[in-house]
Amino acid sequence: MNIKRAKEEIKNTVKAYLAKDEYGNYRIPNLRQRPILLIGPPGIGKTQIMEQVAGECKVALVAYTITHHTRQSAVGLPFIQKKVYDGREYSVTEYTMSEIIASVYDKIELTGLKEGILFIDEINCVSETLAPTMLQFLQYKSFGNKKIPEGWIIITAGNPPEYNRSVRDFDTVTLDRVRKIDIEPDLASWREYAYKQGIHGSIISYLDIRKENFYRAETTPDGTFFVTARGWEDLSEMIITCENLNIPVTEDLVIQYIQYNSIARDFANYYELYNKYKQIYSVKEILKGNITQNAIAKIGRAPFDEKLNVIGLLLSSLNDKFKVVYQMDLYVERLFNCLKEWKQQIFESEAGVPEVLLKNLMEVEEGKLTWLKESGQSTKTDIIVSNRIGGSLKRYAEELNNKMVKEPERAFEVIKSLFDEETGRHKELITETGNALEYVFEFMETAFGESQEMVFFVTELTVNFYSSKFIGEYGSEMYTKYNRSLLFEERHMDIMEEISKL
Repeated sequence: MNIKRAKEEIKNTVKAYLAKDEYGNYRIPNLRQRPILLIGPPGIGKTQIMEQVAGECKVALVAYTITHHTRQSAVGLPFIQKKVYDGREYSVTEYTMSEIIASVYDKIELTGLKEGILFIDEINCVSETLAPTMLQFLQYKSFGNKKIPEGWIIITAGNPPEYNRSVRDFDTVTLDRVRKIDIEPDLASWREYAYKQGIHGSIISYLDIRKENFYRAETTPDGTFFVTARGWEDLSEMIITCENLNIPVTEDLVIQYIQYNSIARDFANYYELYNKYKQIYSVKEILKGNITQNAIAKIGRAPFDEKLNVIGLLLSSLNDKFKVVYQMDLYVERLFNCLKEWKQQIFESEAGVPEVLLKNLMEVEEGKLTWLKESGQSTKTDIIVSNRIGGSLKRYAEELNNKMVKEPERAFEVIKSLFDEETGRHKELITETGNALEYVFEFMETAFGESQEMVFFVTELTVNFYSSKFIGEYGSEMYTKYNRSLLFEERHMDIMEEISKL
């Protein structure tokens, strides 16, 4: 099963386990809610899908790596308790609450969410002393004599033995108490995630051509060499930061993330070519509609892998624009709702000073973001949009203060003018991005016509989260034209097969 299918399986499980009958009782009793056991290679994205599922299902998330725990921290510390049985007093050993269970209650207190996911990673790497505790945990959903709160779903994960020498095989008794899901690396599923996360275009383009290098592990007499999805994602973050700071991306840097020498060297060389093609073909100018005959002629003579590199560059540049529009859409919509609430407040009798009310809304936004972070539901987009809204509300309040505006009518006029500037920039951004898409289509049409390269381009626009959102919201005549005329789904398979043979 690939990671995308596993995520859907987990989401369905959360919905099923949290479903209640007409009396408010869980339809599946706690005892019958089998924990899920995800088994897959390291760095495949198991933790990330837990965060996504928690956010999409609106439940809290507590995540632990069990190998970081001793028996005492997992079960709790013993202490002597006096108890009376049949009229006689006895000294009885009790245990303090497990740190893990205490974290669940802490999360409930912080977020107010009484339902959630308890994710335990590397569960099949526990020590001999913790093994019985894990069996008790999986069977009875408790550590020591303290149970996991009702409404909390247990999901565990581990690596196959070929990736970790510390792995312990679960016996039949244990496996009969879990729902085991085996996950395999799958580039197609990861690419959808990569587009949404903003993975650097050079990595997506490289893996289109060298898909066999997406996930590999090999043990030789010289050592263990590996490359994982986590490695590519972390490398992407570093590349983006290095480019912003004008720091060179070298083979020595790449190999720190892609710990498979030949693949690291191959990607480092590809990255140089990627940047070279960016200059040769003047990608920025193409997005502005400045298409030269020289670029058309050169791409026409280029080998297939070079054509894919250039298309990857164009898609990456467009994706950056689509992502900015998506975030701007959310920002303008949420800011409008904030200001709508503020307008209602300032025109209420004795509601307060307009400037102060703006600052109150700013604090509310900050509180919402803190709640999302605490509950494990925040995304990069949530953080960017919330910070931007908070910054705008602060700037608006300062504007009212500087102009010493206290009257509601005048305050509304000032803020409306500022917000109109925001919506104006929003419209300009949409127009600019739509034009860039049409210009790239013109380049593709002139250079390739209805070829396999055009099929690849249209298919990528279709599967890319941000481009599909933009086109669905604002349309594209050229996309509609080629989406109808090309049987891109069938032909895309042939293209990807050809790529794999390069």
